[in-house]
This record gives sequence, C-alpha cells and structure tokens, in this order.
Amino acid sequence: MKILHIEDTPEISRIFADILSSKNYDFDSILDGRAGLELAVYKEYDLILLDMCMPKYSGVDFLLDLKFRKPSELSKVVIVSGLSMSPTQEQELLKLGIRCVLRKPISVQTLLSQIEQKISI
Repeated sequence: MKILHIEDTPEISRIFADILSSKNYDFDSILDGRAGLELAVYKEYDLILLDMCMPKYSGVDFLLDLKFRKPSELSKVVIVSGLSMSPTQEQELLKLGIRCVLRKPISVQTLLSQIEQKISI
C-alpha cells in the first residue's frame, strides 16, 4: 500500500513515519501542504493522511485544490486532525468526497486498524 502523509509538525510526522515503517508501508511524508498536493497530483497513492491545521496552506486549501486538479484522489483522503469540527463541518468534508475523519490524539493500534479498513472500502 502506498500512503502519502501530510503533516506540518515534524514530531508528529516522525511518529507517523515510525508507525508506517513498522508495518512496511510504502509512504511519503511531507511537511508542506503545497508540496503534498504536487505529490498527490503526480504520483499514485492508495491513501492520503491529511492534517487540517497547517499554516499558510490548510487542509481545506489542499482539499479544494485537489478537487480541482485531481478529483479522483479525494476518495483516498483520510483527515487525521486535532481540529475541533462540528458534525456539520465533518459532514461537509464527507460530502466533498473524503474517506473519513480521525481525531488526534489517536493510538497506534487504532491508526493501523483504520488504515487497513480504509483501503478495503
């Protein structure tokens, strides 16, 4: 499985990299949403793990640009964020076409089981 992880906090990015490496997933981890967009547009991924709270270029910016540039990839996006969202906001994201929203903090086991479940949808 090929995974793209977009997270602006280096510490969290390293934790996710350790988790994904431990299961031998093929992944790219990027700290910048715009650079992540370019990867999502030009490379093939099975899953895109996206943080919503990023400075200068937010997860919402990423989703809107991805919808415009390569809409088929929206169904591969899993939001992994500590951002407080109302049920209405979460429903709007789901209507946009993303796969699901996971809340931080998230346990390693929960993340891995979610990754395994999401790819089979």
